[in-house]
Amino acid sequence: MTTKIYNPILPGFNPDPSILCVGEDYYIATSTFEWFPGVQIHHSKDLLNWEVVARPLATQEHLNMLGNPFSGGVWAPCLSYSDDKYYLIFTDVKSWRDYPFKDTHNYITTADKITGPWSKPIYLNSSGFDPSLFHDDDGKKWLVNMEWDYRKTGGAQFSGILLQEYDADAQHLVGAVHKICKGTHISITEGPHIYKKDGYYYLLMAEGGTSYQHAATVARSKQIIGPYELHPGNPILTAWEGEWPYSAEDEKLDKYIGKSYIKKAGHASWCLGANGKWYLVHLGGRPVGNSNRCVLGRETSIQELVWKEDGWCYLKHGNNKPAAYIEVEADISKKAEATKVYHFNNEDFLIDFQTLRTSYDEQYMSIHKRQGYLRMIGRESIYSTFRQTLLARRQTDFKFEAEVVMEFTPTSFQHTAGLIYRYNESNQYYLFMSYDEEVCRYTLNGVQVNNSEYTVMKSEFIDENRVWLKVIVSQEEGRFCYKLEENEAYKPIGDVFDTTILSDEYAVPMGFTGAFVGICVQDLQGQKAYADFERFVYKAN
Repeated sequence: MTTKIYNPILPGFNPDPSILCVGEDYYIATSTFEWFPGVQIHHSKDLLNWEVVARPLATQEHLNMLGNPFSGGVWAPCLSYSDDKYYLIFTDVKSWRDYPFKDTHNYITTADKITGPWSKPIYLNSSGFDPSLFHDDDGKKWLVNMEWDYRKTGGAQFSGILLQEYDADAQHLVGAVHKICKGTHISITEGPHIYKKDGYYYLLMAEGGTSYQHAATVARSKQIIGPYELHPGNPILTAWEGEWPYSAEDEKLDKYIGKSYIKKAGHASWCLGANGKWYLVHLGGRPVGNSNRCVLGRETSIQELVWKEDGWCYLKHGNNKPAAYIEVEADISKKAEATKVYHFNNEDFLIDFQTLRTSYDEQYMSIHKRQGYLRMIGRESIYSTFRQTLLARRQTDFKFEAEVVMEFTPTSFQHTAGLIYRYNESNQYYLFMSYDEEVCRYTLNGVQVNNSEYTVMKSEFIDENRVWLKVIVSQEEGRFCYKLEENEAYKPIGDVFDTTILSDEYAVPMGFTGAFVGICVQDLQGQKAYADFERFVYKAN
């Protein structure tokens, strides 16, 4: 009996996957960027059903992202296991948009169990991003990361893969730094991982930039410091149909983006599975509707690898394009919930929700101040990169509805609370309740932030402090609705809006995350006004 496992296996914003198999357990770590806690670790025993079991960077001591730019924060974690211990390597990116420099600090944390506790991160270096740790069979440990050369332009800033020994006892890097590979003609070489098989060190790299021209390439050497020879079939994985180098206009051409429903395939890692087969996981994106914009962000897909007589690995299905599915020899079924209702009687909801840049703080977000409700106390505006009072979860479906029941008693126009649908500070939609002091009435306001420009789409007066808010999304289109009584029909507020502005492709200069939907509160007057949320519902359509 075989079961087809369809891609993506981790839908919604789950990029830069690092896969690990320990015994019969599979783990995948993915990037979280400015969302807190940092790093998501997903677990599965069958490769089909995955659940988040850990977010290791869960305290301000582990990760301080105050002021980090959008799409900064945690990039490309690497999860590994050795000496009965889990190792997690990650980058905290403090700046990346303002050329020519990038401030990219690399850290290591460890745990005896995947669920933690995880140790306080130890600083390693800042020479580039996408660090990875390799445990050699002679007991040595080696750190690899890409190098960023601010003196150069274009793809040449990605100037090669660096290797340095890590002393686990002393907990710091030692010895010489070796540049072991400059990549292929594709360029923009990043995302390195080293593996060892049959006497060869294999270097897996991401190239082409993390968009439609993305790719995974391989090199190998008998010595860890090189020289490395390139795979004769590079790239081993890509959805790109054009040539490298590419132009920005190339990405808009249907002939390049219309042949596989998984686009942007690259940034991969592999492992030997519990069943003796080899699996490669990689990021990819699915454009929404007829656009070239991936609102769900970069997701994680899986492919099966085979090793041929020439000692090189290849995708099992015979070409380098991402397959729609793999097959496993098992009779398993997908466990799925079309509707998720989040009540606030306990903190179980936090496994799906995240905050921005700072931790879930009981002082500002608490289920203990009113039984059955989540009370959120307002802080900074929806433009802030410091302390927002905001909780949101990933959009994982092209068609969905999200609904929240809220009680709020604002006394100033500077008190706002409601339902937010966002990509970053510059691109978001917000349906919020506030107060108009001139007429002494509550208001409902549907607003759009498009490339930082704030526009009120629709505003209405209401006379109740308890309100039901909903966003309905269907592919490229979204719409806000509300009602004031449980049993009445929802009423649209404002026109249909364009969901595709909530994407990497629309962000300026670009971005690396995905759309989130959630709740937030602002008090721009005294940071004391609060809203009580009774429940949050996410329904896939």
